[in-house]
Amino acid sequence: MTQEGKLVVITGPSGVGKGTIVKALLSKYSQIFVSISATTRVPRQGEVDKKDYYFLSRDEFEQMINDHQLLEWAEYAGNYYGTPRQPVLEQINQGKIIILEIEVLGARLIKDSFPLATSIFILPPSLDILEQRLRGRATDAEEVIIKRLAKAREELAVSDEFDYQVINDNLESSIELVESIIFPAVS
Repeated sequence: MTQEGKLVVITGPSGVGKGTIVKALLSKYSQIFVSISATTRVPRQGEVDKKDYYFLSRDEFEQMINDHQLLEWAEYAGNYYGTPRQPVLEQINQGKIIILEIEVLGARLIKDSFPLATSIFILPPSLDILEQRLRGRATDAEEVIIKRLAKAREELAVSDEFDYQVINDNLESSIELVESIIFPAVS
């Protein structure tokens, strides 16, 4: 009997630690596949096309929208972000666990199109700590940080729409909690 694929959506405000949690899970579990998102934003230092993101022009992204090649997409902080449909469906069909690490609007859309997906919302301990984390990354201009914090307030207001909420106040504990959600103990 073939194992059935599983879709796990991990979301939350920018700077909350989604990527760090997902990287920890990837290093531990070979059966986890992380969907690579597409974006129109400029690559950050060290990011690689087709590994970290599919970096696309606005025209290329809009063509994917028109051709229905995305499971979800949204415009966020002046850039498009989305999940290419085909790679995700292929992995589900192979019985793999697929993690989508995406922004909140996209996660809400995935919940509509994949109601059986497990959705996990990562929260900061506080908005002050989230601001410290965003500033500590030193990757965004001041106006982008201000936009991200305003967006975070809106996103935190809908966290209860998701199956699980995990407050990332201690990274190791947060990783263990997410792990227990993805791999529940069989009794």
